[in-house]
Amino acid sequence: MHHRGGPEVLTFEPDFPDPAPGPDDVLVRVRACGLNRVDIFTREGEQGVRPPLPHILGMEVAGDVVAVGEAVQGVQVGQRVLVPPSTPCGQCEWCRRGAANICPSQQVLGRTRHGGYAEYVAVPAAGLLPIPANLSYEQAASIIVAFGTAWHMLATRARVRPGETVLVLAAGSVVGTAAIQVARHFGCRVIAAASNDEKLDKARAMGADAVINYSQDHFDRRARRLTDGRGVDVVIEHVGTDTWQHSVAALAPLGRIVTCGSTTGRWGNTDLWSLFGKEISLLGSFGATREELLALLPLVVDGAFKIVIDRVFPLEQAAEAHSYMAQRQQFGKLVLTI
Repeated sequence: MHHRGGPEVLTFEPDFPDPAPGPDDVLVRVRACGLNRVDIFTREGEQGVRPPLPHILGMEVAGDVVAVGEAVQGVQVGQRVLVPPSTPCGQCEWCRRGAANICPSQQVLGRTRHGGYAEYVAVPAAGLLPIPANLSYEQAASIIVAFGTAWHMLATRARVRPGETVLVLAAGSVVGTAAIQVARHFGCRVIAAASNDEKLDKARAMGADAVINYSQDHFDRRARRLTDGRGVDVVIEHVGTDTWQHSVAALAPLGRIVTCGSTTGRWGNTDLWSLFGKEISLLGSFGATREELLALLPLVVDGAFKIVIDRVFPLEQAAEAHSYMAQRQQFGKLVLTI
């Protein structure tokens, strides 16, 4: 992209210069790159994401190592690798406290440096994960943002317990499809909310115990009816302004909202009487740590978690993929193949 704006600013340029890896980097031949909502924000220059131009998007890369820097050890040419979206500094207070996911100096692929909408990407060797033999490149490029984010939200931030009720908003989204599965893994009852019945049927097939079509009903009222007036213990929230007040209203006493995004806007009004009267908690969640990824990856490999891919596009159709993502009709991940 040489300009910020709509999908049309994404231009396919076969002759764009290949990156050169530094001494601590590897050069990866990209085979697949997952699409994410942040790609749209970056393309539009919204939500404070405005990298220097020209810029290459793409934060979720799976591919093959084709060259290694002179200081790199433990990574071999030809190795199939999954590239984490972010590289923390490892030195700041937050990294030392085990919260490297919120490192203020971290480099983020496709945001602060050129990303994976390309044939090649140069990335730090630190943090690379080997792709298990039973996973395709497309599947590997669909893991980190979906399951890493959902795991961090539910296990680390909300600390869900067996028997709790979890309301998953935007159940057909990348995070939503993963959150249904992660919540079930921890023994929770899951209520999935989405905008149409087709998505809700798929959410049921993935393990949701109950569903809400929020284009036809106020999801907070419906959630209370489904819990005999009690409310839910946890809301997985990443929609933003349009749903925030209803998410607060859906909570039971001692309930928690965990938010990892703001697709419809950054601001949400909160009923303070509910906040202190029911002792609810508002929790932010950002990405995942390497330790969390290492904990969940075996569950993906063993088939406990199902990778849901809605559609695969070739790289030259990245603009079409963005237009499709903006329609919010997908169920699961969109992937580019290169």
